[in-house]
Amino acid sequence: MEIDTVRIWPRMEPFLLGVLQVVPPAKLGLHYLRKMSIYVRTRDGCFPILGWPMWKHIACGKLQLPEELAWLYFETFDLLIGHTPEERLEWAECLSQCSSKSELDQQRNKLSVDTLQFLLFLYIQQLNRLSLRASLIGEEWPSLRTRPSDRETKSSSQNKNWDDKAHLSFVQSHLAEILELLVEPGQLSESGQALRECQISLEAVQSLGLLLEGSVCHDRAVQPVQSILSRGPIQTQAGYSTVSRSFPLHKLLSFLQQSFTLNPFGITACLRSGKKLAWAQQVEGAMKRAKIARNTHMAPRGSKIVLMSQVLKQTLAKTSDKLTGSNIKIHRCSDAFIYLLSPLRSVSMDKCRDSTVVLGPVETSVHIHSCQNMRLVCAAGRIVIGVSSSCTIHALTPTRPLLLPGNTDITLGPFHTFYPSLEDHMASVGLAVVPSAWDRPLLLGTDGLISPSLNTSCNSEPSCYRLLPAGEFHTLVVPFQMDGDTCEVPGGLPPRYQAVLDEKQKRIQIWQKTVMEARLNKEQKRQFKELVEIKFHEWLLEMGHRQELDSLIPPQLSSLNESDVLAKSTARVNTVKHTRTGQAVGESPMGC
Repeated sequence: MEIDTVRIWPRMEPFLLGVLQVVPPAKLGLHYLRKMSIYVRTRDGCFPILGWPMWKHIACGKLQLPEELAWLYFETFDLLIGHTPEERLEWAECLSQCSSKSELDQQRNKLSVDTLQFLLFLYIQQLNRLSLRASLIGEEWPSLRTRPSDRETKSSSQNKNWDDKAHLSFVQSHLAEILELLVEPGQLSESGQALRECQISLEAVQSLGLLLEGSVCHDRAVQPVQSILSRGPIQTQAGYSTVSRSFPLHKLLSFLQQSFTLNPFGITACLRSGKKLAWAQQVEGAMKRAKIARNTHMAPRGSKIVLMSQVLKQTLAKTSDKLTGSNIKIHRCSDAFIYLLSPLRSVSMDKCRDSTVVLGPVETSVHIHSCQNMRLVCAAGRIVIGVSSSCTIHALTPTRPLLLPGNTDITLGPFHTFYPSLEDHMASVGLAVVPSAWDRPLLLGTDGLISPSLNTSCNSEPSCYRLLPAGEFHTLVVPFQMDGDTCEVPGGLPPRYQAVLDEKQKRIQIWQKTVMEARLNKEQKRQFKELVEIKFHEWLLEMGHRQELDSLIPPQLSSLNESDVLAKSTARVNTVKHTRTGQAVGESPMGC
C-alpha cells in the first residue's frame, strides 16, 4: 500500500464549534500547555480523565485564569464532544434543581473530560492568535495610528472557524507541537521539549481522533485517525513497534504530514460541488445572486454543511431531514426573513444585516459574527456574539451568552415563539426549558473577562448590551402550518414579560368592547373597517414591514392577474400582523 492511498484531514467541528473567536489568553500558549501536560501525567486524579475540580485547580491556581473563564473552556469542550440527548436532558434537570453556588459546584464536580483531548482542545485555541510571522508580511501588524481595540476587532473579524484551508494550514504548521503534548514526561528534555527519539503510545494516539480523520482509497468510509493507524501496513509505514506499542514521534509526524489533504467535506468542497437546496418560496429575480448549497447527501455526521449566501429581500422557509443535524452558515444575507425549523447541529451568521432569522433547536452553538441590525430567535446550547451591532437575540439557552469584543447595542430578550413540532425537536437535541441563562451574558474582552458591573465600558465602547425592556416586548408567531403538539412558548415567559402581554390583551378586549358598544350601522362599520385598513397599510409602509408580509404570499399567486394578487394581499393583510411585533400571522406553505 502506497502512502498516497491514505488521506487524512482536520475534522471541521473542533475548529468550528470548539475554538472561541477571540485571541486566547497567553497562559494557553505552548509553554504553559507543556507544563500542564507534565503536571496531569504526574498527579493523581488528572489522567487519563480530568475532572472539573482538578482543571479548576490547574486553571485558577497554576495558569491564573478566572474561574468563569476556566469553566467556559471546560463547558465548551463538553458541549463539543458527543452526549446523547437523554444525557443532556438529565444534566439540565440536575442544574435546574441547584439553588445555590455550592449546589452548582457539586454538580459541576461530577463532570470530567478526556485529559489529552482536552489538552489538544486548549492548544487549537491558538487558531485565532495574532501571527507574528504574518505580521512581517503586513497582514496583521497594525499601523502606528491603529488603536489596540481596533487591532483586536480586526483580528476577531477574520473568521477562521469555517475556513478549512486555515484548519489544514494550522495543523500542518503545528503538528510537531501537537504531538509533543502527547509524549510522556520521561521522554522530554529539561526544557519540556520532546526529544527526537521519543515515542508516542498507542493510547495517546487515540486522542488525535479529536482533530484528525481520514480514509484509505480502497475503503472510502471516513474513519478517525486512530482507526487508520491501527491497520497493519499503515502501522509499518508510520513506524509502529509492537514491542513498545508506540510510534516514533518523527516517523508518525512524517507519515501524517505526507498524508494530509483538504477536508473533502469542508466549506471549500461544498461550494465547489455541493447540491442546491430547494425552497418552496422564492422570487427568481431576487435569488439570482443567492448561493444555497449543501453536502448533506454525502457527508458523515459532524461534517454536514448547508451554506446560504447572499439571500436578499426574500422570505425562505425550510423544515426537512436535509437540515437535521447540519452545520448551517448564513453569509451576507440582507433584508431577508429566514426560517430553518429543524433540529440543527450549529449555526453561524456572518456579515448579515437587516434580517430576521428564526431557528429550530440548535444542539451546540449559534455564532453571530460581523452582523448588523439582525433579529435572531432560537433555542441553543450556546449563543456567541462578536463584532456585531444593533442586533436583538431572543434566546433559550442553558449557558451564559458569550459576548466577544467589538459588539455595540446588543439586546437580549427571552425566547418568545413556538411552532408545532418545537418541543419534539428540542428533545431530539437534548435541550430543556430550564435552566435558561439568556439574561446573564458573559463578556469576554481583549484582556479577559469583563465584570457585568463594568458594562458601562465594554471594550472601551458604550454599553455593549442591554436586556429587552418589558415595555418593548411582543411575542413572535411562526407564519406556517406544520404538524405537531406544541401550542405555546416552551417553559412560558418570564413573569415581567408575561405581565406586559396580559396588560396588552386587556387593552385589546377593552377596544373590542368599545367597538361593540358603539352600535355602528352597516355603513359605519364599512367606513370604520376601511379606516383601520388604511392606517395599518400606512404603518406597514412607514415601518418597512410590507415586504415581510408580501413575501409570505405563496409563489403560485404570481400566475394570477394583478387585481387578484392585490385582492389576495389585502385579504392577507387584514388577518395578519407583523411577526416582529408578534401577533397572529396568516398561513403560508412551508418549504420542504
